[in-house]
Amino acid sequence: MAASNKISPQPILLVEDSEDDYEATMRAFHKSNMRNPVKWCRSGQIALDYLHSEGKKNTGELPGVILLDLNMPGLDGRKTLGFIKADAVLRRIPVIVLTTSSDERDVNDCYQMGANTYIQKPVSFDGLIDAIKQLKEYWFEIALLPKDG
Repeated sequence: MAASNKISPQPILLVEDSEDDYEATMRAFHKSNMRNPVKWCRSGQIALDYLHSEGKKNTGELPGVILLDLNMPGLDGRKTLGFIKADAVLRRIPVIVLTTSSDERDVNDCYQMGANTYIQKPVSFDGLIDAIKQLKEYWFEIALLPKDG
């Protein structure tokens, strides 16, 4: 079923403004044996620019999933999510909100805008590793993701 994902893992777009959180996430990917290539965008605007440039190229590969932080300067994660889900090409990419906020309004708003999953960032590194392992198992070993084309 997901064997093709293991042969050619789909890329992950990580939208995260914090270098510390990016590095912790990458260490957790490594510890979880996540082999997917990762494209890091430090802001919502950079992520949208990247997605639109990759989506317009015939050779460009859109990500299999997007990990999106909510609280970023400039174009924050909420607005970025809204733009992604309003785009006919991009809306099919699963968006996983990975943020420090546990505010019920944020959770409700994100699901209302089309987020596929909302995860509060674990406080500890071990908690992050566990969350990434579960994310990997579900999104890349159980779920079938849309392919480009």
